[in-house]
Amino acid sequence: MIDDIFVFDCVIHVYDMSDRNTRSDRLAQIGRESLLKIGSGMRWAGYAEQDLRWDKRWSVEEIYEMVFVDAPTDMAMAQVVPIFDWFDDYFAPVEAQHAMAARYPDRVLFCGGTDPVHEGLDGALAQIDLQVKELGARSMKFYNGHDAGRSWRCDDRELAYPLYERCAENGIEVIQFHKGQPFGLQPLDALSPLDLQAPARDFPELNFVIHHLAMPYFDEVASVAARFPNVYLALSGNLNLVITRPRMVQEQLGRLLMEVGVEKLLWGSEAALAGGPAPYLRAFMELEIPEDLRSGYGYPQLTDSDRERILGRNFAELMGLDLDARREALATVPR
Repeated sequence: MIDDIFVFDCVIHVYDMSDRNTRSDRLAQIGRESLLKIGSGMRWAGYAEQDLRWDKRWSVEEIYEMVFVDAPTDMAMAQVVPIFDWFDDYFAPVEAQHAMAARYPDRVLFCGGTDPVHEGLDGALAQIDLQVKELGARSMKFYNGHDAGRSWRCDDRELAYPLYERCAENGIEVIQFHKGQPFGLQPLDALSPLDLQAPARDFPELNFVIHHLAMPYFDEVASVAARFPNVYLALSGNLNLVITRPRMVQEQLGRLLMEVGVEKLLWGSEAALAGGPAPYLRAFMELEIPEDLRSGYGYPQLTDSDRERILGRNFAELMGLDLDARREALATVPR
């Protein structure tokens, strides 16, 4: 059945958690161990039996094998993760994500990223210009929660709004945010999704994608996405838990289908940190909303049409891609 669905993974990362990229101070070591622990908690148990190293710099060939050869993924977006707290060159560096898209241009789009505290506002604006105009970024990713008092708010009119304005000036229509799920000693409250309400209101020409369901701010993120027409939810890493915590996924997905709407939900595998997407895709194709949740809460059943939308059509439409044309073009591109 999944062979009939165009799978467009909205978020993969060419990570660099190597010793060379990780600083040696205490906070950096705590941060990296936190990232590795969270990745382990998302992963299918079968990956523990494989001789894989996660604390390394991944190659684009390894990610391609994991995402496109070992799994039925048709397209993906390689996203920068601008966590500078413990890494010399970001957690998922600009150069590595761009290299992934450049190596596999038919299947991979590049999502840039920058940070106005780390780069300074002028430096961040220059990075947006460079990554869009010279590197071909189709979207931009922001991460505002940092340790050591370096967090910033997404509704800061002096620091954040110029970023969104520059994205719009460069023709970027989709901007993305890591929310919830802090790493290391990063402050949880800085990663609440509530500071995206004002930007979503003030920039109606932009679409805002919130990742990870902003956990543990599920109630808040569901409310924001339900009320603001230009806010979308990336189930990045969340759907992977269907194997280990199926009831939680059923409860969350049922509520999102009812309150937010299927057209706003996006599949994201978080490869490589969560391992390859194949086992999660198989499990999602078998997932149903149980009868007690449907009768007790009014949640709708997950349909084949819903799966098709979540796994690829929604993100393709958000990115302005003609899905049928892409499907036809990729039919002749070898994996």
